[in-house]
Amino acid sequence: MSTISPIISYRDVRAAVDFLCDAFGFERHALHEGDDGELQHVELRLGDDVIMPAPTRMGEPGGAQTYVVVADPDAHHDHAKSAGAQITMELRDTDYGSRDYAAQDVEGNTWYFGTYRPLT
Repeated sequence: MSTISPIISYRDVRAAVDFLCDAFGFERHALHEGDDGELQHVELRLGDDVIMPAPTRMGEPGGAQTYVVVADPDAHHDHAKSAGAQITMELRDTDYGSRDYAAQDVEGNTWYFGTYRPLT
């Protein structure tokens, strides 16, 4: 069995955690601080999946693109938009059977949310 957990870099990890939880519905699972009080290891859950927002030492922020399967993209879109997410692609129905949209987080990473399940 394999599990993939993306590591996504942020200049301000705390602000990213707040945004990802408030706008996109992630839940705080693990937050570990270093001796300097900065977050060094973070795990956020959405269902059974985990992402790991990380300080910039893990890479340059703003370049990640992540696709997340959600049950109700319309409700997810409306919630994200009301929480201040910048919608970069409005809700749409695709020719491959998905309903999805895209938004950017506070540091320019692109998040796609929709119903398409690539492995099913």
